[in-house]
Amino acid sequence: MLELFAATKSTNGIAEYNKRNFELKALLRSFLFLLILTNPLLIFGQDDDFVFYSDLARDWYEGGSYFQWTSTTANNNAAVVNVFYQTWGDPEKPKLLLIHGFPNSSFDYYKMIPYLENDYYIAALDFPGSGFSDKPLNDFHYMLAENAEIVDHFVREVVEFDDFALFTHDRGVSIGLAFLGNYLDNPDPGYTINYHFLSNSGMFLPLANLSPAQIAMLDSAASQRLLATRAAQPRLTEGETEALAFADLFAFNSGSIAMIYVGRYQLEREANETRWLENLRRSTVPVAYLWGLADNVNPIRIANHVWNTYLNDREVETSFWMLPTAGHYPQHDNPEEVAKVVRLALNGEVPDRATESEFMLRYGAGRAAADAVYVGRSRIEPLNFPDSIQYNPSGYRVLD
Repeated sequence: MLELFAATKSTNGIAEYNKRNFELKALLRSFLFLLILTNPLLIFGQDDDFVFYSDLARDWYEGGSYFQWTSTTANNNAAVVNVFYQTWGDPEKPKLLLIHGFPNSSFDYYKMIPYLENDYYIAALDFPGSGFSDKPLNDFHYMLAENAEIVDHFVREVVEFDDFALFTHDRGVSIGLAFLGNYLDNPDPGYTINYHFLSNSGMFLPLANLSPAQIAMLDSAASQRLLATRAAQPRLTEGETEALAFADLFAFNSGSIAMIYVGRYQLEREANETRWLENLRRSTVPVAYLWGLADNVNPIRIANHVWNTYLNDREVETSFWMLPTAGHYPQHDNPEEVAKVVRLALNGEVPDRATESEFMLRYGAGRAAADAVYVGRSRIEPLNFPDSIQYNPSGYRVLD
């Protein structure tokens, strides 16, 4: 390569110079292509001057890659955004896709992944407006329906999953339900969803307990005041490791501002939630439904309603799990216990209707305090008690 740089017109004339100049350009193109191929962050890395105050966040960033996405939302005018993602584990192992919620990112799963990465090939991405992905602020519209299209592109074109389990949480549950609907409506999606995990989410808003800040994001004047407040807050630069990591993630690409616009997703959810929930009823994909009991924003009444209305009567394998010591983020609060449910489901150990009562007794007898509680299906049937003893208000009568 140095010899090519040293070539001059004086050696073999104009023809030799042009030939070598062409060879140099071709070599440089090949070199740059190789560099980009092996170091994707070089072309898509954001905030080149960004300062990390958390090694945890820095390591998460440096372990990832980027792909480009052209927005399909009409009002985004085909804007191109860079989407951050990571993979863990052996590509030959069963595949698991993790979908994050709001206001965070794929980093929400950082505690759970170590319990699963030895046995599964795991992929997770940050949706636009979140984590280490682009967070455009100039009238960009962060839409759930488009996020579902991003998931489809991601599994087909980026990580090339042909058969995988889907784990969704919070905002990601709505994305997952929209994605599921697209999957069910496509006679040839090009992949198989073999299991569907859903966790704490405001997936049915009439039963949610939204915070004042969540409501403020849906009002133009209140959201601007909230925006000004967040913009004026100093960045966290020292303190507890995990808190610093989340602060870095929000600071990256002005995430603390972008989240105000991402938070408008509740309007799209409200308009579509019943239609998306109906996808559960018509789906033939097995479901494990997990809920942290100590969630004050999305209380257990949401889970009870969704279970009873859309899941309890499905013929396909379906299970309901409550995590008694977890809050809104079970994968963070009880990562090992959530991983246990994932393994149990993917290993084919969820009981069918005929054996669930026996399973409940056996599983319950051995579970630790933080383990998920198995909730069986609700079946109202006549009881079949032995008939050798009869009850009446005067007492019990033993029959001969």
